[in-house]
Amino acid sequence: MKKPKVVILGGGFAGIECAKVFQKKDVEVLLIDRQNHHLFQPLLYQVASAGLAAPEIAHPIRSIFANQDNVTVLMKEVTGIDLASKEVQLGEETVDYDYIVLAMGVKTGYFGNDQWASVARGLKTLDDATAMRRDLLLAFETAESCDDPGERERLMTIGVIGGGPTGVELAGAFAELVRHVLQRDFKNIDTEKAKIYLIEAAPRLLTMYDEDLSEYTRKSLEEMGVTVLLDQPVKDLQESRIILEDQVIEAENIVWGAGVEAPALTRELGVETDRGGRIHVETDLSIPGHPEAFVAGDLAHCIDQSGVRVPGLCPSAMQMGKHAAAVILDEIEGKNSEKYPVRRQFRYFDKGSMATIGRSRAVAESMGMKFDGFLAWLMWLFIHLLFLVGFRNRLAVLMQWFYAYVRYRRGARIITGFHREMPSAVR
Repeated sequence: MKKPKVVILGGGFAGIECAKVFQKKDVEVLLIDRQNHHLFQPLLYQVASAGLAAPEIAHPIRSIFANQDNVTVLMKEVTGIDLASKEVQLGEETVDYDYIVLAMGVKTGYFGNDQWASVARGLKTLDDATAMRRDLLLAFETAESCDDPGERERLMTIGVIGGGPTGVELAGAFAELVRHVLQRDFKNIDTEKAKIYLIEAAPRLLTMYDEDLSEYTRKSLEEMGVTVLLDQPVKDLQESRIILEDQVIEAENIVWGAGVEAPALTRELGVETDRGGRIHVETDLSIPGHPEAFVAGDLAHCIDQSGVRVPGLCPSAMQMGKHAAAVILDEIEGKNSEKYPVRRQFRYFDKGSMATIGRSRAVAESMGMKFDGFLAWLMWLFIHLLFLVGFRNRLAVLMQWFYAYVRYRRGARIITGFHREMPSAVR
């Protein structure tokens, strides 16, 4: 008898956790991702700010499933999904399935201003993070030999757009990098004079958090030397220029942390999506009209069994991946019958949320309680180490953080690829 075939698209938290559930089950699992590694996205900002090296926050997908015989990993780009025919297109190749789990995640979104992508880097992949780090370090290298005060100021200015967790973490990390780490590296420039702007369209940072934590975040960043601009929607972005309502900021490095959207592929499925392209799902995580197709992770627009909108966080992605697998197994093992005709419904367990600001500074909310400062930072440190895949990754990250904390040192300050992209001052 042919084994049921489950195709999982995406090797993020949702896809990995989904595949793990099928261990020792009589199921054929095919996990497809365009990258060969599982990426711990919450620490991408550490790579971008030279705090960690890329391999320390990534793990080969094949290694994760080396001992799970019923999982086959395929490094391919998904070019199309035919829900009616139950087929996935991988270029000229076609793969069929009995069940499918879409867990491809989201990408950087510019609210319809896609032309901004060429001047403001997003942060969703290792390539994004390493390119961001290269651009920043190269700008300071160029400033070191620049005699024009105005040009030097522009080279040493960083604009971070978006006051959510990504923007806050990047701004704080950049502030520590330029004021405490790079200060020791350069002789002709004073990196303490570098300018870092955090620009947010809303009246406060971290709008999903309690107002007290938002205010703590703002004050902390300003104490670290970040200029926080609130109620300042971006009117336009040009090369090395941020145009706001009442001012123009000249910045060699512009970073976008203001929004995400689903891959264009989701809009071609013929199913209902939200404005960002996320797929509306039933409370069992299936696509309406396609009970064999599930969506998990950031790609899902999900209202759970209790009426809660499920946020795009790692814990929720993991829970959704496990739930989708459990529903599939129920059907394969015959647990859904006339006696139990209703599938198990997804209910999100909110473990809280947290964001780090900088050295010994973070904010966290959990179980109706709120934390800030050193305690929140310790919580953030523990949780992030817990979620890292592989003992080697945890140990490497812990050692790097300990070294950076004690000595204010960051070892991942190597510039590569600069022969392909140079700051505009030297192009």
